[in-house]
Amino acid sequence: MTNAIEVSGLTKTYSGKTVVNNVTMSVAQGEIVGFLGPNGSGKTTTIRIMCGLLTPDSGSGRVLGYDLNTESLKIKNEVGYMTQKFSFYEDLSIEENLMFVARLYKLSPPGEHVAKTLEDLGLTARRKQLAGTLSGGWKQRLALAACIMHDPKLLLLDEPTAGVDPKARREFWDEIHRLAGRGLTVLVSTHYMDEAERCHRIHYISYGSLIASGTVSEVVQNAGLSTFVVEGPEIGALADELRQTPDIDQVAPFGSALHVVGEDKARLSAALEPLRLRPGVTVSEGETSLEDVFIQFMSSSKDNMA
Repeated sequence: MTNAIEVSGLTKTYSGKTVVNNVTMSVAQGEIVGFLGPNGSGKTTTIRIMCGLLTPDSGSGRVLGYDLNTESLKIKNEVGYMTQKFSFYEDLSIEENLMFVARLYKLSPPGEHVAKTLEDLGLTARRKQLAGTLSGGWKQRLALAACIMHDPKLLLLDEPTAGVDPKARREFWDEIHRLAGRGLTVLVSTHYMDEAERCHRIHYISYGSLIASGTVSEVVQNAGLSTFVVEGPEIGALADELRQTPDIDQVAPFGSALHVVGEDKARLSAALEPLRLRPGVTVSEGETSLEDVFIQFMSSSKDNMA
């Protein structure tokens, strides 16, 4: 497959602080790619560079075949960008907001494009409802409708499901996969690990630098972490004890059990060996999750704004 996004060495600096540091990545046409990283890691800035809203200080690349540095207007016309914050007129109805967007894109006739988009995303029955009265899930659906009405080739979604209930999140992702099945390329930033697992591939950026790329299973495997599950009485006190134990990097309660994570399996197992002799305590091998990897990446990275 050809790449919808192919960028190399992207760098952006503000007030002497490098917020995007030599980022190189690619996204294949028709692919859904997750963009992960802690708050302030440079995800939004990178996305804005890719959709032509910001010019990098250095680096190059092509988005949808257009040069990132010289053809930003052409990129904007063929990209749908959904921001973190709901950015539509709350005193206008769903239909009026979409009509406004249709005219911005000079879609003709605008009414037909709006009607089709309302129907495609199940908004027809609510078309007269004021945007300001919508729940988070319906606001999200309106924002997505505005992004895809001009039939873009690439969707850039910046934490699109923040504050949305699980049912609305699942419906949103079902829609994203439906659109990708029609050839649309999607790059989506998210903090939800279950959403990242629904992507074809993920890129992890930490404080400006891209540090991991691949499928979820590849990223988890390449992180080289091992996980054990510890169960027993007084689990809270046990967690405090384990956090002070060498060769243990993470201790996280999961219900009545603890997930204990470390980089060296042999040393981690040895550190847990005394627990096996305690009455009522069991130690078993577990499966390292993407969240474990996410936390490990964060703890080993230096804040570029510090």
